[in-house]
Amino acid sequence: MIRLIRVELLKLRTTRLSYGLLATAAGLTALFSVIEVSRAGSANGIGPLYTAGGLDAVMSGGVFALILAAVFGVAVSSGEFRHATATQTYLAAPRRGRVLAAKTAAGACGGAVFGLVGYVIALGVGISFVAARGYHVAVGDATLARYGVGHVVAAVLVAAVGVALGSLIRSQLAGVIIVFVETIVLESVLGGLFNSIQPYLP
Repeated sequence: MIRLIRVELLKLRTTRLSYGLLATAAGLTALFSVIEVSRAGSANGIGPLYTAGGLDAVMSGGVFALILAAVFGVAVSSGEFRHATATQTYLAAPRRGRVLAAKTAAGACGGAVFGLVGYVIALGVGISFVAARGYHVAVGDATLARYGVGHVVAAVLVAAVGVALGSLIRSQLAGVIIVFVETIVLESVLGGLFNSIQPYLP
């Protein structure tokens, strides 16, 4: 099993798509975090940065890293079918359950990187603007650490779900479309219509 996980991790380290998705996640997180802090305290923006609510809203900008972690998970499993390498993989390791477990573990490791990068960038932008404006950081160190752990755990989970989705659908494009439709469209619609279920959506 360890050997299978190492093989999957090697695939991820030597695939340009992994780095492209990570760079996209970092760029989107930085962009939207800067947009949020620039509008902080305004009528149409988030709360002021000297409040816990305002800083919380900035740090939630790491959500784009979570979305792309799910896309990354889809690519981990569906890429085998897209590039027609699934046959070779399953000939080398005929027990499909072990292969899927290894892919899930590798996808979860990659997802953790996405979550950590997204959080560090969002936190860095938020703290930088707080310091630049001479505000006091309204959130304690323990809370910041919990946010970081939460981002990493969430990214691990959505990446693992992405691996499962990619294995079921096998079409990389369809899997990516499903991720974006669910996270951007369905959650916005359902969350807007039913506020009571919004906190429980993925």
